[in-house]
Amino acid sequence: MSTTHRFANEHFLNRELSLLAFNRRVLAQAADDRVPLLERLRFLCIVSSNLDEFFEIRVAGLKEQIKLASHTASADGLPPQDVFRRVTEQAHELIAEQYSLLNDTILPALATEGIAFVRRSLWNDDQRAWIRDYFRREVMPVLTPIGLDPSHPFPRVLNKSLNFAVELEGTDAFGRNSGAAIVQAPRALPRVIQLPKELCGFDFGFVFLSSVMHEYVDELFTGMNVLGCYQFRVTRNSDLFVDDEEVKNLRIALQGELPQRHFGDAVRLEVADNCSEVMTEFLLQQFDLERRDLYRVPGIVNLVRLMSVPDQVDRPDLMYPPFQPGLPKVLAKRYDIFASIRKHDILIHHPFQSFSPVIQLLQQASEDPQVVAIKMTVYRTGTDSVLMEHLLRAAEKGKEVTVVVELMARFDEEANLSIAARLEQVGAHVVYGVVGYKTHAKMLMVLRREDHGYRRYIHVGTGNYHPRTTRFYTDFGLLTANAEIGDDVNEVFKQLTGLGKAGALKHLWQAPFSLHPKVLGAIRGEIDAARAGQPARIIAKMNSLLEPEIIDALYEASAAGVSIDLIVRGVCSLRPGVKGLSENIRVRSVIGRFLEHHRIFYFHGGGRQDIYLSSADWMERNFFRRIEISFPVLDPKLKRRVLKEGLKSYLADNCQAWEMSGTGEYRIKPARRKRISAQEMLLADMGVGVVSAT
Repeated sequence: MSTTHRFANEHFLNRELSLLAFNRRVLAQAADDRVPLLERLRFLCIVSSNLDEFFEIRVAGLKEQIKLASHTASADGLPPQDVFRRVTEQAHELIAEQYSLLNDTILPALATEGIAFVRRSLWNDDQRAWIRDYFRREVMPVLTPIGLDPSHPFPRVLNKSLNFAVELEGTDAFGRNSGAAIVQAPRALPRVIQLPKELCGFDFGFVFLSSVMHEYVDELFTGMNVLGCYQFRVTRNSDLFVDDEEVKNLRIALQGELPQRHFGDAVRLEVADNCSEVMTEFLLQQFDLERRDLYRVPGIVNLVRLMSVPDQVDRPDLMYPPFQPGLPKVLAKRYDIFASIRKHDILIHHPFQSFSPVIQLLQQASEDPQVVAIKMTVYRTGTDSVLMEHLLRAAEKGKEVTVVVELMARFDEEANLSIAARLEQVGAHVVYGVVGYKTHAKMLMVLRREDHGYRRYIHVGTGNYHPRTTRFYTDFGLLTANAEIGDDVNEVFKQLTGLGKAGALKHLWQAPFSLHPKVLGAIRGEIDAARAGQPARIIAKMNSLLEPEIIDALYEASAAGVSIDLIVRGVCSLRPGVKGLSENIRVRSVIGRFLEHHRIFYFHGGGRQDIYLSSADWMERNFFRRIEISFPVLDPKLKRRVLKEGLKSYLADNCQAWEMSGTGEYRIKPARRKRISAQEMLLADMGVGVVSAT
């Protein structure tokens, strides 16, 4: 891995600031009145969810660097102190815009549609009586108020939990007068409570749990005078630390570390804007935070909880129209999945095409007596995944089932521990990859005994084996019985489960071994072609572009005359269109109904038009600290499909594609011709019974 760069620091954009810019693009979806109203609310919640993780991981990391007095700068040259200052300024601005959009636009628009959040000051007598009864029946029994005094110190507050700081006056039955108490709202309580229709005058009326608490919190403190009740929420460092050199059993080490995630160092304090100055200062002291870590908000402190509202409201006209994913033509009728894959490779484009063939492959494999072994990687799949049920059934029937479970998949660790335990109980071989390297490759291999010996059936993909997210993430999956690709996948599984040197692979590019040099080699191949006066072209689509040596190579390719289009959904450190540096590079980010997730690498390759699909972004962690694969699309027809569906459609998008400037700014150019949305076009082409989303 290169540690020096041929180009100056100012030729790279900062990762954290780029991530905030991505969330601005997501927030723009919430502001777009062409997006259905309840979906706008959902996008607003997604921004909050993204920012939670941003503070838990990225901001927490910056604060750790500052605490350790680190002056190590990233490729952009900014030291941690400067990055933290800029991040804090921009995060405050972004959150202010978010609440302004919620309070001034989205909530009033919802009210006009009969979906109202009734303010406490507007409750009538009947509503107040119903809410008081709800509080006493459903809320009060599960609350534990904690008065602050020498025998009741400030409680441990869970990461991102809803809490109330209460200012009190008077003495209790024991003569105590601490002046303050903390009430923690159990996570079992709904944060948004639906009112009976006959009481609210709206089709759908809601009150916030915080409003209910504010109104009736005095019932928790009999005989005391409540001077103020203020909701607050603290975000903590949630990055897990497992010492790779000391760990003896990764599973046990992780089980010991997970409970501490809820109580890591505080990095952000959110309070309602009515919180008194005295209480605000008290809370900052309790969490060892400074004023710049404080976020005062005009509303509830956890907008993520509004994510449930669209599902509680029966208004399909205010949501994206439903669609039925299609199937590749070869699978459109009743089919034997093994015979279909033997006939030729099958490409599946999610979510426009169904994930069901992958489920079908595993289901048939679990039941087919000719199948002798199944191997699979699990990164994120969900606790109730149908895929896991088929794996369990296969193991129960005596098949050799081997599952490589990535225990360090961030925020999925507990689910993956549960999956591992269930698989082990039925006799499956469960391994946890290689300590120090996350197993991020997406591979499924079925070994079947046939007339002429064993045959391997392979599924490789760009996305997770998670049936739910395949409805919302764009990804490619390839089903193949190609013997050489099967040999490659088998070799990678051998590395993950056994010991030995990495063998040479015929088709797959693999991190941490060959992926980085292969990508660099492909870029340099285009450079050589351009310098020789031959056609040279690179198109790459990914989630993030950060790795400095790859960026350096792309700059060199631009200078040589290679035409480069990059479709980068999220973080991008490369500066496009800069004179003397990157005139031939264009960067765009597509934000729409679905989360853009597939990674596609196209190189002209002297006319070969090499296309690779991958689980890996162009980031240092993916190249050097993860086990990833990039696999070729060999069938000419499928190559044309990937080029058309995965790349050209996104380059043609003129309504959801944000063009990036050399300064890191993004803007959508108004469509001057026919409106083209890649996602809508793909839905119309491949979905079944799709209604236009506009």
